[in-house]
Amino acid sequence: MHRIRIACVALALAAVASSVSAQVPAGYPADYAATVAAAKKEGKVVIYSALDTKAAQPLIKDFNELYPDIKVEYNDMNSTEMYNRFIAEVAAGQGSADVMWSSAMDLQVKLVDDGQALAYASPEASKLPGWAVYKGQAWGTTFEPAVFIYNKRLVTGNEIPQDHAGFAKVLMADPAKFKGKVNTYDIEKSGVGFMFVVQDSKYYPGLRDLEKAFGKVDYRVFSSTGNMLEKVSSGEHLLGYNVLGSYALVRAKKDPSLGVVLPKDYTLVLSRVMFIGKQAKNPNAAKLWTDYILSQRGQKMIGSAVELFAVREDVDAEYTAAKLNKELGGHAKPIPVNSEIVTYLEPKKRLDFINGWKAEVAAGK
Repeated sequence: MHRIRIACVALALAAVASSVSAQVPAGYPADYAATVAAAKKEGKVVIYSALDTKAAQPLIKDFNELYPDIKVEYNDMNSTEMYNRFIAEVAAGQGSADVMWSSAMDLQVKLVDDGQALAYASPEASKLPGWAVYKGQAWGTTFEPAVFIYNKRLVTGNEIPQDHAGFAKVLMADPAKFKGKVNTYDIEKSGVGFMFVVQDSKYYPGLRDLEKAFGKVDYRVFSSTGNMLEKVSSGEHLLGYNVLGSYALVRAKKDPSLGVVLPKDYTLVLSRVMFIGKQAKNPNAAKLWTDYILSQRGQKMIGSAVELFAVREDVDAEYTAAKLNKELGGHAKPIPVNSEIVTYLEPKKRLDFINGWKAEVAAGK
C-alpha cells in the first residue's frame, strides 16, 4: 500500500511538471518552468492600464487560455490618475499594481528612473525595436500614430490639413468657420496630450504659429480621445489635432463622417509602455503577462482583435508597425522609451512649457 501511495504521488508530480512544461513557450529558457509554477502559486496578476477594460478583453481571455490558473485583475483609468494612484500606494506601503501599462510614456519612464520597476530579462525583448526597450525594465508594446481628424461632410479640399504647418494655415485662412470647432488634448490634464506637444516642439519649428491659430479659433480641449472623435464625427467640431490614431483609424472604417490624416511632414508614434512594479506582490505572474504581451501571439492579438498597432515587425495582423511604416514612407517618428522624454516632467520645466503654450494661445486671440 505504501509503495502504491508513493507511486501515485510520483505520478501526480509528474503530471504537474508536464503541465507546467507544456506552458513554457518554445525557445524560452528551461528554468522558465519555475516562473510558471511560481506564478500559478501566486494565482493572480494586478494590472493598472490606460487601455479600457472592454478593449483589453481579447488579451485577458487569450492569456487565460494559456494560464487558466492565473486571475487577471485589470483596472483601467486615465494615465495621470494611474500614475498618481501608483505613487500614492507605493509611498503608503500598500499593495499596488504588479504591472503598469500606460500610453503616457514619459510618466512610465519617470517611474522607471525613480526606481519603481523590476529588472527583468524578458525572453521576448530581443524581438522588439531597440528604441522600445529601456534598461531591461520597460518595454514599448504598441505603435500608435498621432493624427489629424476632420469631418468629411463639412471639411473638404484644401481645408483638409496635410501637415503641421498646413493645420495652422487652414485655421488662419478662415477663423470664422473654425471658431470653437477645433479640438485637441488638454495638455494640463492629459499626459499623452502634453507628451505629444513636447515632441512637436522638437520636430515642428512653427509650433508657435499653431498655438496662435488655436487662440484665434478659440479651440476646445479634452482629456479623452473618445470625446474628440465624437465631436468631429457629429459635426459639432470640424477638426481634431494630435488625436491618437489607433482609435481614430478604427472608428473611421465604420464612420463615413470621420476623416483621418497621417501628417506628411512627420507623424509622431506613441508606444504604450509596460513595466513590472519593483514591489509587485505577484512578480512571476507579472512576468508571464509581460512576456505574453510582447510575444508574437500577444502582438498579433494587439494588431487584430484589440485594434491597436503591433510594435513587432514579425507580426501578421491588420494593424502593425510594418504596415504603418510602409504607408508613412519614412516619416514616422517613434517616441523613444528613454530618459529623454521625461525632461519636461521636471515641475518647473513643465510649468514653463504650459505657461508658454498658454501665452501663445492668448496672443492669437
